[in-house]
Amino acid sequence: MFTGYDQDTGNPVMVTRSAGTEDEAIEIRDRLRAEVRDHKTSKTNATLNQLLDEWLRSHEVAKTTASSYTLLARNFIRPVLGEKSLTRLMQLGPKIYEDLASELKRCRRRCRKTKTRVDHRVTKPHECDARCTPHVCKPLAVSSVRQVHAVLSGALNAAVRWGWISFNPVEAARKPRAPRPQPQPPTSDEAALIVNKAWEQGAGWGMLVWLVMVTGMRRGELVALRPSRVLFNHSEKGEHDCVEHRCRAVIEVRTNLVKADGVLAEKDTKSHQMRRISVDSTTTGLLADHIADIEQRRIELDSPVADDVFLFSYSSAHDRPCDADGITHRYSRMVADLGITTHLHALRHYSATELITAGVDLRTVAGRLGHGGGGTTTLRVYAAWVAGADAQAAELMASRMPSRPVADGE
Repeated sequence: MFTGYDQDTGNPVMVTRSAGTEDEAIEIRDRLRAEVRDHKTSKTNATLNQLLDEWLRSHEVAKTTASSYTLLARNFIRPVLGEKSLTRLMQLGPKIYEDLASELKRCRRRCRKTKTRVDHRVTKPHECDARCTPHVCKPLAVSSVRQVHAVLSGALNAAVRWGWISFNPVEAARKPRAPRPQPQPPTSDEAALIVNKAWEQGAGWGMLVWLVMVTGMRRGELVALRPSRVLFNHSEKGEHDCVEHRCRAVIEVRTNLVKADGVLAEKDTKSHQMRRISVDSTTTGLLADHIADIEQRRIELDSPVADDVFLFSYSSAHDRPCDADGITHRYSRMVADLGITTHLHALRHYSATELITAGVDLRTVAGRLGHGGGGTTTLRVYAAWVAGADAQAAELMASRMPSRPVADGE
């Protein structure tokens, strides 16, 4: 049946079905006519794979986001739905998309629960060894399942804009519910053990862990930090003790270092806004000493003083940044040796919860963390600690109230 002309090629679009009898042919004809009337046929012969290719090519997002979308499409969307035509996708209804989400939340490889399945070390023909192990289901994180839904919805929305299809079939599908944030910061005692252990492993590593703990910076922001972005406000000129004279520094967080397709790229912060974080006199002194050490090492290496060196680096000249994944792995090994179950990002939670429980207002905490929305995100993530701080405020208020009047007869 003719349904129109392809919006891309101009060729006629024909929808065909096979029938075994004349009665079946009449029934199929009537059903096709109803589909055309109800706009359940597309105006192109394109498959979802072809749509994804076009959408990923033209969609304007950051390189890292585009890389993530490509990976999600290749691993989780194309193997299941890629060969289906857009017409077929409109006819299937929302269940197929909800089923895909359910399968991915059970097992990212969408296995059929067969006992004999093996997770092979490579996909090409090979002789199995100890690295080819019996399959164990590993669910895809709910956040990634939601991203799969977003990629499908975004591509099909583009198809609607381009006139390829009349409606987005994913809109009717139930979107996977976002998990409720459950931050688990280390306790004060654990934080003390962690930072002391870090200093034992070297001044540079100790400075890095200390700085994450007091500022709550993201790791990409941390590795992108440069000495020129630490602005000192010394109480007096010349050599002096910053702690004794209570000097203060402000850290400008301007960029974020990320990897896209294995290539390191410097981009805006996650909120696309520069922010300034004030630090205490102790941290100011530590930063001043750390930067002085960097300058001294560069002098010894006969490297000119430059503004583009990095505050944290495995290079003696500090001319290249630390690897963010390497920092995460080193931190994980360190806390495992201490018998503490935590991760690097939890130091960001530690900084936030300590500030909130100390009574610092939510907008200030959000500003230090780089959360947008004037504290909405901060409140959503740290609601439990806000409630705890509120309870402390209630007790504090009660302790400052005068004694209630005693009625006669009491």
